[in-house]
Amino acid sequence: MAASALARGLSLLGAFTLMLLVTLAPRALTTPEGGAVSHGLLMLVMWGLSAGFVHGVGFVPRHPVVRLLLGPIPAWLGMGLGFSFYLRYFMG
Repeated sequence: MAASALARGLSLLGAFTLMLLVTLAPRALTTPEGGAVSHGLLMLVMWGLSAGFVHGVGFVPRHPVVRLLLGPIPAWLGMGLGFSFYLRYFMG
């Protein structure tokens, strides 16, 4: 149970942090040349962000496909993609 609480806490913290970054520094979600990133990549980031909030607050969908799509693995992968844009933007 403690591992589950830790995972949910990390999901919620990651989702909240990424939400603030997307809101306050949207320019980081661009290509290195300053152009727009593909909508497909942005969709994956937003999916991860949404799944992070769903997992973080402890909601468990009943339908197995939705449970899989909004679980911790898609959340962490999508948020990781989003954080990689910000790492590249702030470090590079």
